Amino acid sequence: MVGSRPAGAATALLLARAGLRVLAVDRARFPSDTLSTHQVQPPGVALLRRWGLLEPLLAAGAPMVRTARFAHPAAVLDGAYPGPDGVLSPRRTVFDALLVDAARAAGAEVWEGFAVSALRWTGGRVTGIDGAFKRGGARSVAASLVVGADGKHSTVARLAGAREYRARPAMTAAFYGYVEGLGLTGGEVYPGRDRLTSLWPTNDGLAVAFLSVPRERFAEVRERGFLASFGDRLAGARLAAHEPVRATVDLPNAFRVPYGPGWALAGDAGLVMDPITGQGIGNALRDADALAAALVAGLGGAAPPARTLAAYHRGRDRRRRAMYRLTTAAAGFGPERFGSRLYPAIARDPADVSRFLAVLAGLTPPLSALWGFAKSRALRAATFRTYDPTGDKSEMSG
Repeated sequence: MVGSRPAGAATALLLARAGLRVLAVDRARFPSDTLSTHQVQPPGVALLRRWGLLEPLLAAGAPMVRTARFAHPAAVLDGAYPGPDGVLSPRRTVFDALLVDAARAAGAEVWEGFAVSALRWTGGRVTGIDGAFKRGGARSVAASLVVGADGKHSTVARLAGAREYRARPAMTAAFYGYVEGLGLTGGEVYPGRDRLTSLWPTNDGLAVAFLSVPRERFAEVRERGFLASFGDRLAGARLAAHEPVRATVDLPNAFRVPYGPGWALAGDAGLVMDPITGQGIGNALRDADALAAALVAGLGGAAPPARTLAAYHRGRDRRRRAMYRLTTAAAGFGPERFGSRLYPAIARDPADVSRFLAVLAGLTPPLSALWGFAKSRALRAATFRTYDPTGDKSEMSG
């Protein structure tokens, strides 16, 4: 297992629980921070519950948020997430360390501070890794299969030659920081013509403040100031002491073929999308669940590994394609008139607000739900143009 943050640690945990011998390595040491939206959407929360990790995470101070407010200039949506689970926004220093500890407790061996430099090949098949600890000490490890869960610039994907497809250029700049004293009990999102801001409760009574703007405005935000981008909502607010604002324009969008002879990919290594919809951690956990099942079946002899991994690939793409379209459309900050029509249409019915939250949580296919919200012919046309740039109507209904 190359990479031990959510995708890698969760996969290692599940494989170890299934009785497989697992080694997970990561160049980082834990606890440590990483760029992140922090959001775990309800499908990911449900997996944490099933794996017995939700209660420890809540006990560590990560609050569950069951309501959200979307304050668009045209209308305000207040609603609750459907089902038993809400959204979590844990500090990555807490969340990632908890997953690594759980993987160890399940029987996985974890090497921290270890960087992979090469894949070992035998007869066209990956059979292990070469690497070294940061403090010295090269190692070679043989493996029946190497999983790359090492992020959007995956070493395993690059060395294995994983093919990219449906790639879209980076479109946004993302910023986040921690704000004191807001006392949030629910999520707040402020979509606008040229920015999206959000506030979510996290550990230690803080709120994680997230800002997304078109990529070309990165320097402008840096010059103007992070908190100023939130307008009156954070007027007079204070950033948490000793917590820098983090920012990046390194936000690619792409699918990769997630398997080959002796290797597989999970999380951002296999499919990365802009953070504007907050899907990354949930996708990582769902990949871990699906990939572990495929590997247990394939390595255990229930079916050939190539067949189980091909099914993993097909299932991932089928489940993520619509959200990928929605995310890349949102990252393009599309026509403002669309939001000005859609938000008022949804705001009239609390059930529609809940369904809208279900879309953004990954509980409901985006295109079919948005199509259903669009009561008028003009709004349906705007929905199609904005959120289905490929022209594929297969996920729309009504």
